[in-house]
Amino acid sequence: MTDNRIYFVDVTNRDGVQTSRLGLAKLQKTIINLMLDDMGITQSEFGFPTTQHELNYLNGNLELVKRNAIKTTKLSGWMRGIASDVEQSFKNVPDLQYVNLSQSTSEQMINGKYLGKKTPDDIIKMTKEAVECAIDKGAKIIGVNAEDASRSDLDYLIKYATEAKKSGAHRFRYCDTLGFEDPQTTYDRIYKIAKATQMSIELHYHNDLGMATACSVMGARAAIDAGVDAYINTAINGMGERAGNADLVSCLLACLKSAGFKNKYQIDENIKLDRAWQLAKYTAYAFGVDIPINQPAVGDNAFAHESGIHADGALKDRRNYELYDFEELGRGEPEIIETGRMITTGEYGGIKGFRNVYNNLEIEFKDEHEARNILELARYANVHTQKPLTTSELRFIYYYPDVAARVMTVSPYYDPIGAIKERVEHQIANPPKSII
Repeated sequence: MTDNRIYFVDVTNRDGVQTSRLGLAKLQKTIINLMLDDMGITQSEFGFPTTQHELNYLNGNLELVKRNAIKTTKLSGWMRGIASDVEQSFKNVPDLQYVNLSQSTSEQMINGKYLGKKTPDDIIKMTKEAVECAIDKGAKIIGVNAEDASRSDLDYLIKYATEAKKSGAHRFRYCDTLGFEDPQTTYDRIYKIAKATQMSIELHYHNDLGMATACSVMGARAAIDAGVDAYINTAINGMGERAGNADLVSCLLACLKSAGFKNKYQIDENIKLDRAWQLAKYTAYAFGVDIPINQPAVGDNAFAHESGIHADGALKDRRNYELYDFEELGRGEPEIIETGRMITTGEYGGIKGFRNVYNNLEIEFKDEHEARNILELARYANVHTQKPLTTSELRFIYYYPDVAARVMTVSPYYDPIGAIKERVEHQIANPPKSII
């Protein structure tokens, strides 16, 4: 048995939030990072350090790392594989330690995105410069991403990864950006890359053909069979662009329970599967997207039996029709739903109702000033999320009020110079007749 392991890099807070027409508030992203840490997930790709509206959130979450509120999960930033992006990222987020640098590697994308202005050798040169810049800025772990790797020439990918490794990169991320690959081609290509480069491999698969989970675990198998660690990229509940990314819980279960993996391949020993149910439920609530009824492990029907033969068999011995136990996922505890009087707190909540909510959480305020300060933060949090606040959010606001205030603060970019300055000044003097 190999000593290499399968690790998990959850990209919900970077790729998942790019789901069209959906998104997460910065407070919700923070709670997801805390829950990923509670679950022991290896790494969270928590955002974009070059994006202005992310900066208070990113720096606030790294403050949680300093305070040991996030202990296990490494927080990594994503940026283009360009030295200037790396410079800007570390200027914006000085405590950043883990980065992924991304460049397009397929002929289609090099030609289609750079419009003939860059060659494959230029891509390698830019990536090497970005890696060297990240090392200079103090990055501890550097991954290089090959966007559209599944449609890229295999020999070129090996060259790209090898040159990045020479410059100091630690991991190679193989991105099946269009969900183009199947499990067999995944295994074959990843094995060859891992064997040739001896770099740890990240597996980043999209679900356009419904094979993201299968390809992710087969890629992990290939990496380990070739003698390197595997890092499966996932999103909670399979969120992500178009048809989504590989689902976190599905990938975990495939590595733990499937015929070809069980007792043969080892995952990160820090991961606690029994936190999966809480994480999936919160993420569904935050996105406003219900978990599909037939979702593996966390769907409402994942442990439901109706047909006579199935029900009879499950009642006699659950192993007749259940591959794993619902308790392993953290399911099974009764959930209380209020059907009578309910006191909530939100953007228009008052001090009495607010105190009642926190009393139910067994949290007492030391003085009136503390209570009213936390009340104001809870009001802003409700404005921020536009959803009733969860117990996790309320507790976070109480225990980390300064970080909560920081992640909820966004300063819009607005620099009235040139044409926009002239237009605004004109509108002040001559307002438009209608904007509706």
